[in-house]
Amino acid sequence: MDWNDLRYALAAARGGTLSEAAKRLGVDETTVARRVARIERRLGVTLFERTAGRLEPTGAGAQLLAHAERVESEVGALETALAGADRIAAGSVRLTAVPILINRVLAPAAGALLAAHPGLRLELVAEPRNLSLSRRETDMALRLARPSREAAAVVRRVGRLDYGVYARADLAGEDLPWIGYGEEMADIPQARWIAGASRSEPRLRVNDAEAMLQAVRAGLGRALLPCAIAGRDPALARLDGPAPALGREVWLMLHPDQRGLARIRAVADWVAATVAGVGLGAERTHPSTGSG
Repeated sequence: MDWNDLRYALAAARGGTLSEAAKRLGVDETTVARRVARIERRLGVTLFERTAGRLEPTGAGAQLLAHAERVESEVGALETALAGADRIAAGSVRLTAVPILINRVLAPAAGALLAAHPGLRLELVAEPRNLSLSRRETDMALRLARPSREAAAVVRRVGRLDYGVYARADLAGEDLPWIGYGEEMADIPQARWIAGASRSEPRLRVNDAEAMLQAVRAGLGRALLPCAIAGRDPALARLDGPAPALGREVWLMLHPDQRGLARIRAVADWVAATVAGVGLGAERTHPSTGSG
């Protein structure tokens, strides 16, 4: 059994479609379909069924995927162990966060990190959903709440993100409608706050704070936005008082097998310094609760 073939089966299961699996692996759909079909021919089983346009594992497929995830974990541990022999911050690090933190905080500051570590390769993934460390979907994750107890994860509180109500500056005196979040985001604290403050149903909903910021800049309404980001935008004006309308903790997660690697330490320290540099640092607000 070729481990590379198992990678394609895992990507198909996690992506739910051949196109999404192909995107994750950087290949075309035909390659994914061919690799999955090769496993099916070798084992004489069907791994996936199409249900409402999505790939659903069969019973045999579920068994294979469970074993493949264990193989993936072992291969990842082997790569980590071998990479741990280095003493300089070199190699690839994949870091995920919500798009507004990637676009407005981390990406603009990445130049200093890469200049300090010429052998480092940084991949910033702007993703609203939580990618998994245990499944090796990412090396590090920056999240806006203390993570639930995920297997094989080390967490570190690096700051706090305060929110206020903003509108475009030239429209600040008008009775602007609220911009809300879509139903799939209804459980996040920002969405609940906006729902409580709105007197009517928002006519515009988005699924991401970056899109919300752009909608406010376009004059489409008012919204709850991060103060450290919206407050630096001269096109925007704050409508509420100086006290935060809402606050969310910022947590950094990483895999314990990688915590000793020079490249992981370098990126983790850079994240903490960058977050502090834009006014989100833990030392600026409440003392850190440490790591667990």
